[in-house]
Amino acid sequence: KGCAEKCYFGPRCRFLHDVGEYMAVKPADLGPSCVLFKTFGKCIYGVTCRFAQAHLGDGYRNVVNTDLAKQWEGKSLVRNNLSKDLQHQLRKRKFIFKKADEYLRGLAKSHRNGGKGGKAMGHSTEEQEVSNCMAPQEGLGDSPECPVLPEQGEDPKPEALQSPGPTGGEEASSIKTVGPVTDEDIIKLRSCEKRKLEIQGKLYLAPLTTCGNLPFRRICKRFGADVTCGEMAVCTNLLQGQSSEWALLKRHHTEDIFGVQLEGAFPDTMTKCAELLNQTIEVDFVDINVGCPIDLVYKKGGGCALMTRSNKFEQIVRGMNSVLDVPLTVKIRTGVQEKINVAHKIIPKIREWGASMVTLHGRSREQRYTRGADWDYIAECAKIASPMPLFGNGDILSYEDANRAMQMGVSGIMIARQVPVGALIKPWLFTEIKEQRHWDISSNERLDILKDFTNYGLEHWGSDTQGVEKTRKFLLEWLSFLCRYIPVGLLEYLPQKINERPPYYMGRDYLETLMASQNVDDWIKISELLLGPVPTSFTFLPKHKANSYR
Repeated sequence: KGCAEKCYFGPRCRFLHDVGEYMAVKPADLGPSCVLFKTFGKCIYGVTCRFAQAHLGDGYRNVVNTDLAKQWEGKSLVRNNLSKDLQHQLRKRKFIFKKADEYLRGLAKSHRNGGKGGKAMGHSTEEQEVSNCMAPQEGLGDSPECPVLPEQGEDPKPEALQSPGPTGGEEASSIKTVGPVTDEDIIKLRSCEKRKLEIQGKLYLAPLTTCGNLPFRRICKRFGADVTCGEMAVCTNLLQGQSSEWALLKRHHTEDIFGVQLEGAFPDTMTKCAELLNQTIEVDFVDINVGCPIDLVYKKGGGCALMTRSNKFEQIVRGMNSVLDVPLTVKIRTGVQEKINVAHKIIPKIREWGASMVTLHGRSREQRYTRGADWDYIAECAKIASPMPLFGNGDILSYEDANRAMQMGVSGIMIARQVPVGALIKPWLFTEIKEQRHWDISSNERLDILKDFTNYGLEHWGSDTQGVEKTRKFLLEWLSFLCRYIPVGLLEYLPQKINERPPYYMGRDYLETLMASQNVDDWIKISELLLGPVPTSFTFLPKHKANSYR
Protein backbone atom coordinates (compact mmCIF):
# COMPACT_ATOMS: atom_id res chain seq x y z
CA LYS A 1 0.00 0.00 0.00
CA GLY A 2 2.92 2.36 -0.65
CA CYS A 3 4.59 1.75 2.72
CA ALA A 4 7.64 -0.51 2.67
CA GLU A 5 8.23 -0.21 6.41
CA LYS A 6 4.99 -1.77 7.60
CA CYS A 7 3.11 -4.96 6.72
CA TYR A 8 -0.55 -4.95 7.74
CA PHE A 9 -0.62 -8.76 8.05
CA GLY A 10 2.01 -8.82 10.79
CA PRO A 11 3.21 -12.31 11.88
CA ARG A 12 0.52 -13.93 9.66
CA CYS A 13 2.27 -12.74 6.48
CA ARG A 14 3.77 -15.54 4.37
CA PHE A 15 6.40 -13.32 2.74
CA LEU A 16 9.87 -12.09 3.73
CA HIS A 17 10.21 -8.41 4.57
CA ASP A 18 14.00 -8.19 4.70
CA VAL A 19 15.63 -7.87 1.25
CA GLY A 20 18.98 -9.16 2.55
CA GLU A 21 17.30 -12.24 4.01
CA TYR A 22 15.49 -12.82 0.69
CA MET A 23 18.70 -12.48 -1.34
CA ALA A 24 20.41 -15.03 0.95
CA VAL A 25 17.85 -17.74 0.14
CA LYS A 26 17.17 -16.74 -3.47
CA PRO A 27 18.50 -19.24 -6.10
CA ALA A 28 21.66 -18.17 -7.93
CA ASP A 29 21.30 -15.88 -10.94
CA LEU A 30 21.04 -17.59 -14.33
CA GLY A 31 23.27 -15.16 -16.18
CA PRO A 32 25.04 -11.79 -16.12
CA SER A 33 22.70 -10.00 -18.56
CA CYS A 34 18.98 -9.19 -18.10
CA VAL A 35 17.11 -8.89 -21.41
CA LEU A 36 14.55 -6.48 -19.91
CA PHE A 37 17.22 -4.11 -18.56
CA LYS A 38 19.25 -4.36 -21.77
CA THR A 39 16.21 -3.66 -24.02
CA PHE A 40 14.10 -1.22 -21.99
CA GLY A 41 16.59 0.35 -19.57
CA LYS A 42 14.85 -1.03 -16.48
CA CYS A 43 13.64 -4.37 -15.11
CA ILE A 44 10.33 -4.23 -13.28
CA TYR A 45 11.12 -7.47 -11.43
CA GLY A 46 13.92 -5.87 -9.37
CA VAL A 47 15.46 -8.23 -6.80
CA THR A 48 13.21 -11.13 -7.89
CA CYS A 49 14.74 -11.13 -11.39
CA ARG A 50 16.84 -14.24 -12.07
CA PHE A 51 19.39 -11.99 -13.83
CA ALA A 52 19.31 -9.32 -11.10
CA GLN A 53 23.09 -8.80 -10.87
CA ALA A 54 22.82 -6.85 -14.15
CA HIS A 55 20.71 -4.07 -12.59
CA LEU A 56 21.08 -4.11 -8.79
CA GLY A 57 23.17 -1.37 -7.19
CA ASP A 58 24.15 -0.60 -3.60
CA GLY A 59 21.67 -1.79 -1.00
CA TYR A 60 19.93 -3.93 -3.64
CA ARG A 61 18.51 -0.81 -5.29
CA ASN A 62 17.14 -1.33 -8.80
CA VAL A 63 19.27 0.59 -11.32
CA VAL A 64 17.53 2.37 -14.21
CA ASN A 65 19.13 3.43 -17.50
CA THR A 66 17.25 6.72 -17.78
CA ASP A 67 18.14 7.51 -21.42
CA LEU A 68 17.03 4.09 -22.66
CA ALA A 69 13.92 4.04 -20.48
CA LYS A 70 12.79 7.42 -21.90
CA GLN A 71 12.85 6.00 -25.43
CA TRP A 72 10.19 3.46 -24.45
CA GLU A 73 8.15 5.77 -22.22
CA GLY A 74 4.47 5.86 -23.20
CA LYS A 75 4.86 3.22 -25.92
CA SER A 76 2.47 0.28 -25.88
CA LEU A 77 4.39 -2.82 -26.99
CA VAL A 78 1.62 -5.32 -26.25
CA ARG A 79 -2.04 -4.50 -26.80
CA ASN A 80 -5.35 -6.20 -25.90
CA ASN A 81 -4.66 -6.44 -22.17
CA LEU A 82 -7.51 -7.20 -19.78
CA SER A 83 -8.10 -4.21 -17.50
CA LYS A 84 -9.20 -4.71 -13.89
CA ASP A 85 -12.25 -2.59 -14.61
CA LEU A 86 -13.40 -4.81 -17.47
CA GLN A 87 -12.62 -7.98 -15.53
CA HIS A 88 -14.79 -6.72 -12.66
CA GLN A 89 -17.68 -5.94 -15.04
CA LEU A 90 -17.47 -9.41 -16.58
CA ARG A 91 -17.27 -11.23 -13.25
CA LYS A 92 -20.23 -9.27 -11.88
CA ARG A 93 -22.11 -9.64 -15.19
CA LYS A 94 -22.47 -5.89 -15.59
CA PHE A 95 -21.14 -5.66 -19.14
CA ILE A 96 -23.93 -4.60 -21.53
CA PHE A 97 -24.34 -6.65 -24.72
CA LYS A 98 -26.74 -4.38 -26.59
CA LYS A 99 -26.36 -5.73 -30.14
CA ALA A 100 -26.03 -9.36 -29.08
CA ASP A 101 -29.15 -9.16 -26.89
CA GLU A 102 -31.10 -7.63 -29.77
CA TYR A 103 -30.03 -10.45 -32.08
CA LEU A 104 -30.82 -13.14 -29.49
CA ARG A 105 -34.28 -11.66 -28.81
CA GLY A 106 -35.03 -11.94 -32.52
CA LEU A 107 -33.76 -15.49 -32.45
CA ALA A 108 -36.00 -16.40 -29.50
CA LYS A 109 -39.06 -14.73 -31.04
CA SER A 110 -38.52 -16.58 -34.31
CA HIS A 111 -38.25 -19.86 -32.40
CA ARG A 112 -41.49 -19.16 -30.53
CA ASN A 113 -43.26 -18.41 -33.81
CA GLY A 114 -42.16 -21.78 -35.13
CA GLY A 115 -40.19 -20.22 -37.98
CA LYS A 116 -36.69 -21.12 -39.05
CA GLY A 117 -34.95 -17.88 -39.77
CA GLY A 118 -35.55 -15.88 -42.93
CA LYS A 119 -37.45 -18.73 -44.60
CA ALA A 120 -40.37 -18.10 -42.24
CA MET A 121 -40.41 -14.47 -43.34
CA GLY A 122 -40.64 -15.42 -47.01
CA HIS A 123 -37.60 -13.46 -48.19
CA SER A 124 -35.30 -14.89 -50.83
CA THR A 125 -31.54 -14.43 -50.61
CA GLU A 126 -31.43 -12.43 -53.83
CA GLU A 127 -34.13 -10.03 -52.64
CA GLN A 128 -32.33 -9.43 -49.36
CA GLU A 129 -28.98 -8.76 -51.02
CA VAL A 130 -30.68 -6.09 -53.13
CA SER A 131 -32.45 -4.55 -50.14
CA ASN A 132 -29.31 -4.65 -47.98
CA CYS A 133 -26.66 -3.45 -50.37
CA MET A 134 -28.20 -1.81 -53.45
CA ALA A 135 -31.16 0.35 -52.50
CA PRO A 136 -33.24 1.20 -49.42
CA GLN A 137 -36.47 -0.74 -49.09
CA GLU A 138 -39.66 1.20 -49.65
CA GLY A 139 -41.22 2.46 -46.46
CA LEU A 140 -38.02 2.00 -44.48
CA GLY A 141 -35.69 4.28 -46.37
CA ASP A 142 -36.42 7.32 -44.22
CA SER A 143 -34.95 5.67 -41.15
CA PRO A 144 -31.54 7.09 -40.23
CA GLU A 145 -30.34 3.54 -39.69
CA CYS A 146 -30.61 1.23 -42.68
CA PRO A 147 -32.17 -1.97 -41.29
CA VAL A 148 -30.53 -5.16 -42.42
CA LEU A 149 -33.22 -7.66 -43.37
CA PRO A 150 -32.59 -11.31 -42.66
CA GLU A 151 -31.03 -13.40 -45.36
CA GLN A 152 -32.28 -16.85 -46.18
CA GLY A 153 -32.00 -19.03 -43.10
CA GLU A 154 -31.36 -16.09 -40.77
CA ASP A 155 -33.36 -15.54 -37.65
CA PRO A 156 -35.36 -12.37 -38.13
CA LYS A 157 -35.06 -9.28 -36.01
CA PRO A 158 -38.68 -8.16 -35.48
CA GLU A 159 -37.66 -4.79 -34.04
CA ALA A 160 -35.82 -3.88 -37.24
CA LEU A 161 -38.76 -4.93 -39.42
CA GLN A 162 -41.71 -3.53 -37.46
CA SER A 163 -40.42 -0.19 -36.21
CA PRO A 164 -37.45 2.08 -36.76
CA GLY A 165 -36.30 1.45 -33.18
CA PRO A 166 -33.67 3.59 -31.47
CA THR A 167 -31.57 5.69 -33.78
CA GLY A 168 -27.84 5.51 -33.93
CA GLY A 169 -27.74 8.81 -32.04
CA GLU A 170 -29.67 7.39 -29.10
CA GLU A 171 -27.46 4.30 -29.12
CA ALA A 172 -24.35 6.42 -29.05
CA SER A 173 -25.69 8.61 -26.25
CA SER A 174 -25.04 5.88 -23.70
CA ILE A 175 -21.35 5.90 -24.62
CA LYS A 176 -19.18 8.93 -23.90
CA THR A 177 -17.37 10.00 -27.06
CA VAL A 178 -14.95 12.77 -27.90
CA GLY A 179 -14.49 14.57 -31.21
CA PRO A 180 -16.64 15.30 -34.26
CA VAL A 181 -19.66 13.17 -35.12
CA THR A 182 -19.08 10.98 -38.17
CA ASP A 183 -21.34 8.80 -40.30
CA GLU A 184 -20.28 5.77 -38.27
CA ASP A 185 -21.81 7.38 -35.16
CA ILE A 186 -25.22 7.66 -36.81
CA ILE A 187 -25.52 5.03 -39.52
CA LYS A 188 -25.03 1.31 -38.97
CA LEU A 189 -22.64 -0.33 -41.42
CA ARG A 190 -24.28 -2.70 -43.84
CA SER A 191 -22.57 -6.03 -44.48
CA CYS A 192 -21.40 -4.91 -47.94
CA GLU A 193 -19.74 -1.83 -46.40
CA LYS A 194 -17.63 -3.67 -43.84
CA ARG A 195 -13.89 -3.37 -44.14
CA LYS A 196 -12.58 -6.10 -46.44
CA LEU A 197 -9.94 -8.62 -45.39
CA GLU A 198 -7.28 -8.11 -48.06
CA ILE A 199 -4.89 -10.99 -47.40
CA GLN A 200 -5.03 -12.91 -50.68
CA GLY A 201 -1.65 -14.35 -51.56
CA LYS A 202 -0.22 -13.62 -48.11
CA LEU A 203 1.39 -16.16 -45.78
CA TYR A 204 -0.91 -16.85 -42.85
CA LEU A 205 0.42 -18.35 -39.61
CA ALA A 206 -2.38 -20.48 -38.21
CA PRO A 207 -3.70 -20.29 -34.64
CA LEU A 208 -1.58 -22.86 -32.78
CA THR A 209 -2.85 -24.12 -29.44
CA THR A 210 -0.12 -23.97 -26.74
CA CYS A 211 2.75 -23.25 -29.14
CA GLY A 212 1.29 -20.28 -31.02
CA ASN A 213 2.07 -17.90 -28.17
CA LEU A 214 3.17 -14.29 -28.63
CA PRO A 215 6.96 -14.97 -28.49
CA PHE A 216 6.63 -17.70 -31.15
CA ARG A 217 4.55 -15.41 -33.39
CA ARG A 218 7.30 -12.77 -33.10
CA ILE A 219 9.80 -15.36 -34.38
CA CYS A 220 7.53 -16.17 -37.34
CA LYS A 221 6.95 -12.46 -38.11
CA ARG A 222 10.70 -12.00 -38.27
CA PHE A 223 10.96 -14.80 -40.82
CA GLY A 224 8.25 -13.34 -43.06
CA ALA A 225 4.77 -14.36 -41.82
CA ASP A 226 2.28 -11.77 -43.13
CA VAL A 227 -0.82 -12.64 -41.10
CA THR A 228 -0.85 -13.94 -37.52
CA CYS A 229 -3.64 -15.20 -35.30
CA GLY A 230 -3.85 -15.74 -31.54
CA GLU A 231 -4.33 -19.16 -29.97
CA MET A 232 -7.84 -20.64 -29.81
CA ALA A 233 -9.75 -18.92 -27.00
CA VAL A 234 -12.86 -20.43 -25.40
CA CYS A 235 -15.68 -17.86 -25.50
CA THR A 236 -17.22 -18.83 -22.14
CA ASN A 237 -13.88 -18.30 -20.37
CA LEU A 238 -13.49 -14.88 -22.00
CA LEU A 239 -17.00 -13.87 -20.90
CA GLN A 240 -16.10 -14.85 -17.32
CA GLY A 241 -13.05 -12.56 -17.39
CA GLN A 242 -10.45 -15.31 -16.94
CA SER A 243 -6.99 -13.71 -17.14
CA SER A 244 -5.38 -16.85 -18.58
CA GLU A 245 -7.84 -16.88 -21.50
CA TRP A 246 -7.54 -13.15 -22.18
CA ALA A 247 -3.76 -13.60 -22.36
CA LEU A 248 -4.34 -15.53 -25.60
CA LEU A 249 -5.68 -12.34 -27.25
CA LYS A 250 -2.56 -10.25 -26.64
CA ARG A 251 -1.05 -8.63 -29.72
CA HIS A 252 2.54 -7.50 -30.16
CA HIS A 253 3.04 -4.17 -31.93
CA THR A 254 4.95 -5.90 -34.77
CA GLU A 255 1.86 -7.96 -35.72
CA ASP A 256 0.40 -5.68 -38.38
CA ILE A 257 -2.38 -8.05 -39.55
CA PHE A 258 -3.68 -9.91 -36.51
CA GLY A 259 -6.81 -11.88 -35.68
CA VAL A 260 -8.17 -13.92 -32.80
CA GLN A 261 -9.82 -17.33 -32.94
CA LEU A 262 -12.88 -18.20 -30.86
CA GLU A 263 -14.31 -21.58 -29.95
CA GLY A 264 -17.86 -22.12 -28.77
CA ALA A 265 -20.94 -24.22 -29.37
CA PHE A 266 -23.89 -21.85 -28.90
CA PRO A 267 -25.05 -18.60 -30.55
CA ASP A 268 -25.65 -16.73 -27.27
CA THR A 269 -22.12 -17.07 -25.88
CA MET A 270 -20.40 -16.68 -29.26
CA THR A 271 -22.39 -13.58 -30.24
CA LYS A 272 -21.85 -11.93 -26.86
CA CYS A 273 -18.15 -12.75 -26.95
CA ALA A 274 -17.85 -11.25 -30.45
CA GLU A 275 -19.50 -8.01 -29.27
CA LEU A 276 -17.26 -7.94 -26.18
CA LEU A 277 -14.09 -8.23 -28.28
CA ASN A 278 -15.42 -5.75 -30.84
CA GLN A 279 -15.65 -3.12 -28.10
CA THR A 280 -12.54 -3.90 -26.07
CA ILE A 281 -9.62 -5.10 -28.23
CA GLU A 282 -7.85 -4.22 -31.48
CA VAL A 283 -8.01 -6.96 -34.13
CA ASP A 284 -8.20 -7.08 -37.92
CA PHE A 285 -10.48 -10.14 -38.06
CA VAL A 286 -12.18 -12.73 -35.86
CA ASP A 287 -12.01 -16.43 -36.73
CA ILE A 288 -14.44 -19.19 -35.67
CA ASN A 289 -12.81 -22.54 -34.94
CA VAL A 290 -14.88 -25.24 -36.64
CA GLY A 291 -11.85 -27.48 -37.13
CA CYS A 292 -10.80 -28.49 -33.61
CA PRO A 293 -10.87 -32.31 -33.44
CA ILE A 294 -10.19 -32.92 -29.74
CA ASP A 295 -12.85 -34.81 -27.79
CA LEU A 296 -13.16 -32.24 -25.01
CA VAL A 297 -14.37 -29.62 -27.52
CA TYR A 298 -16.21 -31.95 -29.91
CA LYS A 299 -18.39 -33.60 -27.26
CA LYS A 300 -19.63 -30.19 -26.09
CA GLY A 301 -20.79 -29.36 -29.61
CA GLY A 302 -17.90 -27.04 -30.55
CA GLY A 303 -15.09 -27.32 -33.08
CA CYS A 304 -15.76 -29.94 -35.77
CA ALA A 305 -19.13 -30.77 -34.20
CA LEU A 306 -20.57 -27.52 -35.61
CA MET A 307 -20.22 -29.01 -39.10
CA THR A 308 -22.97 -31.47 -38.12
CA ARG A 309 -25.11 -28.83 -36.34
CA SER A 310 -25.97 -26.57 -39.26
CA ASN A 311 -28.72 -24.56 -37.49
CA LYS A 312 -26.47 -23.61 -34.56
CA PHE A 313 -23.57 -23.01 -36.96
CA GLU A 314 -25.70 -20.61 -39.01
CA GLN A 315 -26.98 -18.75 -35.94
CA ILE A 316 -23.41 -18.36 -34.65
CA VAL A 317 -22.03 -17.01 -37.93
CA ARG A 318 -24.95 -14.63 -38.54
CA GLY A 319 -24.98 -13.44 -34.93
CA MET A 320 -21.24 -12.77 -34.76
CA ASN A 321 -21.29 -11.06 -38.14
CA SER A 322 -24.10 -8.76 -37.00
CA VAL A 323 -22.16 -7.46 -33.96
CA LEU A 324 -18.63 -7.24 -35.45
CA ASP A 325 -17.17 -4.24 -37.26
CA VAL A 326 -14.26 -6.35 -38.54
CA PRO A 327 -14.42 -9.28 -41.00
CA LEU A 328 -15.46 -12.71 -39.73
CA THR A 329 -13.62 -15.81 -40.97
CA VAL A 330 -14.24 -19.53 -40.44
CA LYS A 331 -11.78 -22.45 -40.24
CA ILE A 332 -13.19 -25.89 -41.09
CA ARG A 333 -12.08 -29.43 -41.98
CA THR A 334 -13.18 -31.65 -44.85
CA GLY A 335 -15.69 -33.33 -42.55
CA VAL A 336 -16.03 -35.38 -39.40
CA GLN A 337 -15.68 -38.90 -40.80
CA GLU A 338 -12.66 -39.85 -42.83
CA LYS A 339 -14.26 -40.81 -46.14
CA ILE A 340 -17.32 -38.55 -45.99
CA ASN A 341 -16.45 -35.01 -47.14
CA VAL A 342 -19.06 -32.34 -46.39
CA ALA A 343 -17.08 -29.10 -46.67
CA HIS A 344 -18.21 -28.53 -50.29
CA LYS A 345 -21.83 -28.44 -49.06
CA ILE A 346 -21.13 -26.14 -46.11
CA ILE A 347 -18.88 -23.56 -47.83
CA PRO A 348 -21.64 -21.94 -50.00
CA LYS A 349 -23.79 -21.61 -46.88
CA ILE A 350 -20.94 -19.97 -44.94
CA ARG A 351 -20.62 -17.45 -47.78
CA GLU A 352 -24.36 -16.70 -47.63
CA TRP A 353 -24.28 -16.30 -43.86
CA GLY A 354 -21.82 -13.42 -44.17
CA ALA A 355 -18.32 -14.79 -43.56
CA SER A 356 -15.50 -12.92 -45.35
CA MET A 357 -13.18 -15.91 -45.75
CA VAL A 358 -12.95 -19.63 -45.07
CA THR A 359 -9.88 -21.75 -44.35
CA LEU A 360 -10.05 -25.45 -45.19
CA HIS A 361 -7.79 -28.01 -43.53
CA GLY A 362 -7.55 -30.93 -45.95
CA ARG A 363 -8.17 -33.63 -43.33
CA SER A 364 -11.24 -34.93 -41.51
CA ARG A 365 -11.69 -34.97 -37.75
CA GLU A 366 -10.98 -38.71 -37.63
CA GLN A 367 -7.65 -38.16 -39.39
CA ARG A 368 -6.66 -35.48 -36.88
CA TYR A 369 -3.14 -34.54 -38.02
CA THR A 370 -2.10 -37.84 -39.61
CA ARG A 371 -2.00 -39.00 -43.25
CA GLY A 372 -1.83 -36.61 -46.16
CA ALA A 373 -4.03 -33.55 -46.66
CA ASP A 374 -6.41 -33.82 -49.64
CA TRP A 375 -5.36 -30.89 -51.83
CA ASP A 376 -7.48 -32.03 -54.79
CA TYR A 377 -10.55 -31.65 -52.60
CA ILE A 378 -9.31 -28.25 -51.35
CA ALA A 379 -9.00 -27.13 -55.02
CA GLU A 380 -12.58 -28.28 -55.70
CA CYS A 381 -13.84 -26.34 -52.67
CA ALA A 382 -11.89 -23.21 -53.72
CA LYS A 383 -13.92 -23.11 -56.97
CA ILE A 384 -17.18 -23.58 -55.06
CA ALA A 385 -16.26 -20.83 -52.56
CA SER A 386 -15.61 -18.16 -55.22
CA PRO A 387 -15.84 -15.18 -54.98
CA MET A 388 -15.23 -15.67 -51.24
CA PRO A 389 -11.49 -16.25 -50.59
CA LEU A 390 -10.52 -19.76 -49.50
CA PHE A 391 -7.18 -20.49 -47.84
CA GLY A 392 -5.79 -24.03 -47.97
CA ASN A 393 -4.12 -25.70 -45.02
CA GLY A 394 -2.14 -28.91 -44.56
CA ASP A 395 1.25 -30.48 -45.37
CA ILE A 396 3.21 -27.32 -46.22
CA LEU A 397 6.86 -27.91 -45.30
CA SER A 398 8.79 -26.43 -48.23
CA TYR A 399 8.50 -23.70 -50.84
CA GLU A 400 7.74 -26.41 -53.42
CA ASP A 401 4.74 -27.57 -51.35
CA ALA A 402 3.60 -23.93 -51.15
CA ASN A 403 3.94 -23.45 -54.93
CA ARG A 404 1.92 -26.59 -55.65
CA ALA A 405 -0.75 -25.46 -53.19
CA MET A 406 -1.07 -22.01 -54.81
CA GLN A 407 -1.50 -23.67 -58.23
CA MET A 408 -4.62 -25.37 -56.88
CA GLY A 409 -6.51 -22.08 -57.11
CA VAL A 410 -6.64 -21.16 -53.42
CA SER A 411 -6.45 -17.52 -52.37
CA GLY A 412 -3.57 -18.22 -50.00
CA ILE A 413 -2.03 -20.80 -47.73
CA MET A 414 -2.13 -21.20 -43.99
CA ILE A 415 1.14 -22.48 -42.50
CA ALA A 416 -0.04 -24.43 -39.54
CA ARG A 417 0.48 -26.44 -36.59
CA GLN A 418 1.39 -29.71 -35.25
CA VAL A 419 2.01 -33.39 -35.48
CA PRO A 420 3.92 -32.85 -37.61
CA VAL A 421 3.60 -29.55 -39.44
CA GLY A 422 5.38 -26.62 -41.03
CA ALA A 423 5.82 -23.55 -38.86
CA LEU A 424 6.55 -25.48 -35.66
CA ILE A 425 9.12 -27.72 -37.34
CA LYS A 426 10.79 -24.90 -39.27
CA PRO A 427 9.63 -21.32 -38.63
CA TRP A 428 12.09 -20.16 -41.30
CA LEU A 429 9.71 -21.79 -43.83
CA PHE A 430 8.21 -18.34 -44.47
CA THR A 431 11.64 -17.11 -45.63
CA GLU A 432 12.09 -20.19 -47.84
CA ILE A 433 8.73 -19.57 -49.54
CA LYS A 434 9.40 -15.89 -50.14
CA GLU A 435 12.95 -16.45 -51.40
CA GLN A 436 12.08 -19.70 -53.24
CA ARG A 437 14.99 -21.70 -51.86
CA HIS A 438 15.89 -24.51 -49.48
CA TRP A 439 17.75 -23.12 -46.49
CA ASP A 440 20.40 -25.45 -45.07
CA ILE A 441 20.27 -23.77 -41.70
CA SER A 442 23.10 -24.61 -39.29
CA SER A 443 22.66 -25.81 -35.70
CA ASN A 444 24.18 -22.54 -34.41
CA GLU A 445 21.65 -20.49 -36.39
CA ARG A 446 18.85 -22.64 -34.96
CA LEU A 447 20.24 -22.12 -31.45
CA ASP A 448 20.18 -18.36 -32.08
CA ILE A 449 16.47 -18.67 -32.96
CA LEU A 450 15.90 -20.44 -29.64
CA LYS A 451 17.85 -17.70 -27.83
CA ASP A 452 15.59 -15.08 -29.39
CA PHE A 453 12.54 -17.09 -28.34
CA THR A 454 13.75 -17.24 -24.72
CA ASN A 455 14.45 -13.49 -24.74
CA TYR A 456 10.96 -12.78 -26.13
CA GLY A 457 9.55 -15.18 -23.53
CA LEU A 458 11.31 -13.40 -20.65
CA GLU A 459 9.96 -10.09 -21.98
CA HIS A 460 6.44 -11.51 -22.18
CA TRP A 461 6.18 -13.78 -19.13
CA GLY A 462 8.76 -12.13 -16.89
CA SER A 463 12.35 -12.66 -15.78
CA ASP A 464 11.53 -13.81 -12.24
CA THR A 465 11.46 -17.53 -11.35
CA GLN A 466 7.85 -17.93 -12.44
CA GLY A 467 8.49 -16.23 -15.79
CA VAL A 468 11.66 -18.25 -16.44
CA GLU A 469 9.89 -21.56 -15.80
CA LYS A 470 6.94 -20.54 -17.97
CA THR A 471 9.34 -19.67 -20.78
CA ARG A 472 11.09 -23.02 -20.28
CA LYS A 473 7.77 -24.88 -20.46
CA PHE A 474 6.78 -23.32 -23.78
CA LEU A 475 10.31 -23.75 -25.14
CA LEU A 476 10.14 -27.48 -24.38
CA GLU A 477 6.70 -27.74 -26.01
CA TRP A 478 8.18 -26.20 -29.15
CA LEU A 479 11.29 -28.43 -29.04
CA SER A 480 8.98 -31.47 -29.10
CA PHE A 481 8.12 -30.42 -32.68
CA LEU A 482 11.39 -28.77 -33.68
CA CYS A 483 13.29 -32.05 -33.22
CA ARG A 484 11.47 -33.46 -36.29
CA TYR A 485 13.30 -31.15 -38.66
CA ILE A 486 15.87 -32.95 -40.84
CA PRO A 487 18.72 -30.66 -42.00
CA VAL A 488 18.68 -30.09 -45.78
CA GLY A 489 22.34 -31.13 -46.06
CA LEU A 490 21.55 -34.61 -44.70
CA LEU A 491 18.56 -35.40 -46.91
CA GLU A 492 18.90 -38.05 -49.60
CA TYR A 493 16.29 -36.20 -51.68
CA LEU A 494 14.49 -32.85 -51.37
CA PRO A 495 12.16 -31.72 -49.96
CA GLN A 496 11.43 -33.35 -46.61
CA LYS A 497 7.93 -34.87 -46.57
CA ILE A 498 5.78 -33.79 -43.70
CA ASN A 499 4.64 -37.23 -42.54
CA GLU A 500 8.02 -38.93 -42.85
CA ARG A 501 9.74 -39.94 -39.62
CA PRO A 502 13.49 -40.42 -40.11
CA PRO A 503 15.54 -43.13 -38.38
CA TYR A 504 17.89 -41.95 -35.62
CA TYR A 505 20.83 -40.20 -37.21
CA MET A 506 24.05 -38.35 -36.32
CA GLY A 507 24.16 -34.68 -37.20
CA ARG A 508 27.12 -32.80 -38.61
CA ASP A 509 28.05 -31.60 -35.13
CA TYR A 510 27.09 -32.38 -31.52
CA LEU A 511 24.47 -29.62 -31.32
CA GLU A 512 22.73 -30.79 -34.51
CA THR A 513 22.58 -34.35 -33.13
CA LEU A 514 21.22 -33.05 -29.82
CA MET A 515 18.53 -31.02 -31.60
CA ALA A 516 17.42 -34.10 -33.57
CA SER A 517 16.92 -36.20 -30.45
CA GLN A 518 13.40 -37.45 -29.61
CA ASN A 519 14.42 -37.81 -25.96
CA VAL A 520 12.85 -35.42 -23.44
CA ASP A 521 16.10 -35.32 -21.43
CA ASP A 522 17.91 -33.89 -24.45
CA TRP A 523 15.28 -31.18 -24.87
CA ILE A 524 15.80 -30.28 -21.21
CA LYS A 525 19.57 -30.05 -21.86
CA ILE A 526 18.91 -27.53 -24.63
CA SER A 527 16.67 -25.51 -22.29
CA GLU A 528 19.45 -25.51 -19.68
CA LEU A 529 21.86 -24.03 -22.24
CA LEU A 530 19.50 -21.05 -22.50
CA LEU A 531 17.73 -20.77 -19.14
CA GLY A 532 20.07 -22.41 -16.66
CA PRO A 533 19.53 -25.57 -14.60
CA VAL A 534 16.01 -26.87 -14.11
CA PRO A 535 14.47 -26.95 -10.61
CA THR A 536 14.85 -30.08 -8.49
CA SER A 537 12.52 -32.97 -9.45
CA PHE A 538 11.60 -31.22 -12.73
CA THR A 539 9.63 -33.33 -15.21
CA PHE A 540 8.16 -32.56 -18.62
CA LEU A 541 5.57 -34.33 -20.76
CA PRO A 542 4.56 -32.77 -24.11
CA LYS A 543 0.96 -31.59 -24.09
CA HIS A 544 0.21 -32.74 -27.63
CA LYS A 545 0.68 -36.36 -28.61
CA ALA A 546 2.04 -37.15 -32.05
CA ASN A 547 -0.40 -39.89 -33.07
CA SER A 548 -4.02 -39.02 -32.54
CA TYR A 549 -5.53 -41.23 -35.22
CA ARG A 550 -8.12 -43.64 -33.85
